[in-house]
Amino acid sequence: MCMIDLHVHSIFSDGELIPSEIVRRCANIGYEGVAITDHADFSNISFILKELEKLKDFRDDYDIPMLLGVELTHIPPKLIGKAVELAWKEGAEIIIVHGETIVEPVKEGTNYYAVQEEIDILAHPGLIDLETAEMAKENGIYLEITTRKGHCLTNGHVANVAEEVGCELVINNDAHAPSDFVNVELAKKILKGAGVKRIDKVFENSIKIMKRRLK
Repeated sequence: MCMIDLHVHSIFSDGELIPSEIVRRCANIGYEGVAITDHADFSNISFILKELEKLKDFRDDYDIPMLLGVELTHIPPKLIGKAVELAWKEGAEIIIVHGETIVEPVKEGTNYYAVQEEIDILAHPGLIDLETAEMAKENGIYLEITTRKGHCLTNGHVANVAEEVGCELVINNDAHAPSDFVNVELAKKILKGAGVKRIDKVFENSIKIMKRRLK
């Protein structure tokens, strides 16, 4: 099993690291891929993707593959679709949506509207309901198990709901600082602690997303 982190923040939103250091640190602890997905709304989607695009010509010289995208955050639920459309238009290679974590005031309905759009991952979806998880499954959207403090409080619920409806999972760090990256062994334990039965499948899902989006 190998770790690919598809949810990391850089200095282009509220992260502490420039993209190159993110990639270097991930490679150093044994990851086999990473996605830089900075917090975005209509005010900065274009800015983030324009800055990250500068890395595209140099990616072959980095230690591990990287995807460049955004995490759409605190956008009014009914506007999520417009934000997704704009992000793809501006060159995003991966799009995730900041789900209804219980430790932040995310507007109710965010999960429901997000899973109806062309996104890859619904991040830390909190107390997601069965209907929304079923829609995520139908639309090929992955639910996130997270290693991040606070957001991880509902990992068990997310795992249970995903198991019940057959929705696929990924594990990410939602890293903002160097200390947020966990090694592969700890990631396995976090998945086991959440009650995930097919841990190997979770890691395979991240590989699948990385390969599809790099094309």
